[in-house]
Amino acid sequence: MAGSEHVDDALAPVIPLFAGAPESPPTIDTADAETVASAEVRSRAEKALLKRLVSRPLSVSEARDFLAAREVGSADVDGIMESLLDYGYLDDAALAEQLVHVGVERRSQGRRVIAQTLARRGIPREVAAAALGALPDDDAERALETARAKARSMSGLDRQVALRRLLGQLGRRGFGGSTAMSAAQQALDEL
Repeated sequence: MAGSEHVDDALAPVIPLFAGAPESPPTIDTADAETVASAEVRSRAEKALLKRLVSRPLSVSEARDFLAAREVGSADVDGIMESLLDYGYLDDAALAEQLVHVGVERRSQGRRVIAQTLARRGIPREVAAAALGALPDDDAERALETARAKARSMSGLDRQVALRRLLGQLGRRGFGGSTAMSAAQQALDEL
C-alpha cells in the first residue's frame, strides 16, 4: 500500500478556478419552471405536428385536435396555428380541393361521400361548399363508369343478384338512389 500513497503524493494540487467560496446552483422559482416546461411541451408538440404534416395534410381542425391531444395550452395552440397558417402549412381550401380531386379521379366517389369526407376532416362548410361547387355535375357518368367496371365481374350472376350488388357498391361510393339504379340497370343491359 505504500506505493498507492506515493501515487497520491504525485498528483497535482487542486487549484480553484474562481476566487471566493463555491456558489450554490441557481434556484428556479416555480413560475420559471412552469414556463420552461410549457415551452418544452410546445416545442415537442410543434415538431410532432410538423412531422405529421410532412406525411399527411391536415385541416386546421385536425391540427388543433392534434395539439390539444398533446396537452398544449390554448395560447400556445393559437400561436402555433397562426404560425403554420402564415407559412401556408395549413390551408383548408387547398386540402378540400385535393380531397375532391382524389374522390373523383381516383376513387370514383359521388358528391355525397366526398361531402362526408370533407366534413369528417373538419373542413368548414363554406370551404367544402366552394370545393364541391367546382366539381362538375357528372355523377351519372361516373356512376355508369363504375357500374360498367363492376358489372363485368358479375356476368355469371342472376340479374337481380347482380343488380342488388351493383346498387350496394354504388351506394357505398356515394351515388344516390335513382342515379345508382339507372347506372346499374344500363351497365347490366350492356353485358
